[in-house]
Amino acid sequence: MPQLVRLVSRRMPADQEAVAEALCQVRRKAWTGRLLDLANRFGESWVRRADAEAAAGRVTDPEIGEEGLREELREVIAARLRAAGATPEAALDAISSELLEATGHMLPADRHATLAQQVAHAHGMDRAATAGFVAAAIRAEDRRRAELRSAEQAARARRREEVARLKAWEKSLVGIEGIPGLLGCTPKEALRWAGAGLLPVARKQRERGGRERWEFDPAEIIPLKGEVAGWRRVEQDAADARGAKRDAPTPLTRVGNAAIARVAALDRYAAHFATARALKRRITLVTGPTNSGKSHTALDRLASAENGYALAPLRLLAHEFREALGQRGVDASLATGEERITIPGSRHLAATVEMCPLHNPVDVAIVDEAQLLHDRDRGAAWTAAIMGVPAREVFVLGAPECVPMVERIAQLCGDEVEKVSLERKGPLRAATNPVGLSELRPGDALIAFSRRDVLDLRAELVRRGRRVAVIYGALSPEVRRAEAARFRNGEADIVVATDAIGMGLNLPIRRIIFSTLKKFDGEGRRDLNAQEIKQIGGRAGRFGKYEEGVVAVLAGAGSPDFVRHLLHSPPAPPEELRPQVQPDADIVRAVANEIGSDSLFGVLARIKRAVLRLDDPNYRLADMTQTQAIASAIDGVGLSLMDRWTYALCPVDERDNGIQRLARWAVDHAAGRAVVPPSAGRLPAPDQATGEELQRGEKVHKRLVAWRWLALRFPMAYPDFERAEAETARLDNWIEDVLRQQRRGRTALAG
Repeated sequence: MPQLVRLVSRRMPADQEAVAEALCQVRRKAWTGRLLDLANRFGESWVRRADAEAAAGRVTDPEIGEEGLREELREVIAARLRAAGATPEAALDAISSELLEATGHMLPADRHATLAQQVAHAHGMDRAATAGFVAAAIRAEDRRRAELRSAEQAARARRREEVARLKAWEKSLVGIEGIPGLLGCTPKEALRWAGAGLLPVARKQRERGGRERWEFDPAEIIPLKGEVAGWRRVEQDAADARGAKRDAPTPLTRVGNAAIARVAALDRYAAHFATARALKRRITLVTGPTNSGKSHTALDRLASAENGYALAPLRLLAHEFREALGQRGVDASLATGEERITIPGSRHLAATVEMCPLHNPVDVAIVDEAQLLHDRDRGAAWTAAIMGVPAREVFVLGAPECVPMVERIAQLCGDEVEKVSLERKGPLRAATNPVGLSELRPGDALIAFSRRDVLDLRAELVRRGRRVAVIYGALSPEVRRAEAARFRNGEADIVVATDAIGMGLNLPIRRIIFSTLKKFDGEGRRDLNAQEIKQIGGRAGRFGKYEEGVVAVLAGAGSPDFVRHLLHSPPAPPEELRPQVQPDADIVRAVANEIGSDSLFGVLARIKRAVLRLDDPNYRLADMTQTQAIASAIDGVGLSLMDRWTYALCPVDERDNGIQRLARWAVDHAAGRAVVPPSAGRLPAPDQATGEELQRGEKVHKRLVAWRWLALRFPMAYPDFERAEAETARLDNWIEDVLRQQRRGRTALAG
């Protein structure tokens, strides 16, 4: 400390008040560090930096010792523990849940007891009451740990059992050479019938040299023995009609797949949507670039209909659809994964695509952003919506790239398709020269592809005196709308955004400027493709304000020629024309009954292995990696198969221990305990928040999204919905206040 004092004295001006203030800041910083070290030494992981800073701010004695610092910290922590809950039980539960959410791990038993003791003291309990409270807390925590261990052990045991069952099934498979012994036929007949699709192929294996080995399930082949005579008669009749030899290959009608495949019927997915198939539907496919009026055209038609649905890719856009209908004089309800707004008497609904109603026929429906049919994570939801929405007139909106896939879906459904192609309302051109940071002007949008890059660019622009709004995927829809409003209203000159800006959020943008021409797509870093350049770049230009849109690249980030080439390139032919499909609750239930298993992991494993052949001509199975991971984690929880299936569909972030958190919630649910909403606890002042604290707030917000999603489906297990909504609103306001900070030189958020 003396060295710091001398350093401050040398560097600060002669003004004594300034020297004294600087010295206080140095001392507070040093005391904060000591307090955090002390908390760490005593294992008090519930102490945050904000607590240590508050305690340091209370110190008046420059020579304070360790015990004095500890006493100041105890006072701050006691106040926080009193504010955490109206009762000691509620406070302990809130702080424990907060720590669990933050770390992904339960407190060690001794630390939990220490926390319980501090909670009791904070709430003014006497010695006897404290002892009873701590003992009860230890018993409750021991019981919960035992339940978690039991659930984990049961899940592992069930997974082992299902893997063994799957291996036994695979071991029972036979090659084509085993068919004659099962059916009493010749090898030639076996080959011919397998080639005609009469024999359901259970699995295809690649062998060395590129040859493909077909394997068959004896349990599915043996029941076909009664069909052999009929197949031979059909072949003989066809051969006689041609005057050919009996051994000549004869086209035969293909029979069903294996029993599980027949039950799941994913190879006949369009037929799964009985209400839609009972209607005579007409699909109007409206394509065009951004700012071409696709949504406006479809919403006009929807507003004039007696009833209908507007299906959007994001909750933010579902809200915009609802507002757009309201502006046309039509009241609409809202349904998203974690939110419901019911308008009595309303006959229109704005919803996210995953919430598409499948059983109530309407006159008109809109399915927006159809190019997401090709999306690896969500494409199956668009397949289900376009195939299953029960509307007589379906408006499918999207970029030109979606045309072949939508036409293929319409063909599978037997629906008529009318194609409408729209042009931009204003021209869009590529800039000839790169744009430097100093050349940015009001109305510009700077595009990056990671949260860190967005905040780094924001910090640099703020340092240069610019007013900046930011938009990126981790922000809630409410914060994105608030940031968009700041830019729209002129409170911010420039918006820095990720590709989240490319979907919805109609903003008055003069120029789109790419800060990089590469992005990480979850597997590797690659160049942007034409669709991304067009989707994002097309946000430049606003009819009535900026008649011409400009797409540019930041100086040093790449070549303007690259942007120009992709911006004007024709739509690339899709690599895959088979729409993605995935099981729903009815399919999961049917397959479980067929294989006689209550294991969700086992059901999904069989669906993945046996239900839809890799070479199916019409459909391909969507990626179910996360769904299977959740199923594996919760199979030992005492919930029904259908309840576990609902949990498996919950949107969670695996990078934030989302699956483990979901499993803990499921254990509490099964045990009859109310699942407590996640909490961010005490938040620092917005102008003091660091990048780490902002990111933590965003993570808690995402956890609240998952909690609210489950609360709408299990209201008895997730009862405190109002508290969750209040915490969500508090975080929204705090995050927006943090992002509003425009002080020059402040770069903490970028960290």
